[in-house]
Amino acid sequence: METKITGLPTEEKGIVYVRPVAVDSLSEDLRAQAGDLITIYSVHRANGMPLALVGDRDLAFALARQHDFAPVSVH
Repeated sequence: METKITGLPTEEKGIVYVRPVAVDSLSEDLRAQAGDLITIYSVHRANGMPLALVGDRDLAFALARQHDFAPVSVH
C-alpha cells in the first residue's frame, strides 16, 4: 500500500539543515568573530549552500523559521 502524504516540507518548499560546526575548523576571521564559543551552528541548503552561521542552535532554528524555511537538524 502506498499512501501519499501532502503538506510536508520539501527542498523546493524551503527545507534547510542546521548542523554544529567546530569553531577551530573555521577561518581565522570567523574564529575571531566567534569569541569564546567552541561550537557554532550552520544553516544551509541541501546542496550545501551556506545561508548563515550563528552561535546558538535555538537561534539557528528561529532564524530559519523567521525566513519561512523548515529547519532540520543534522548531526
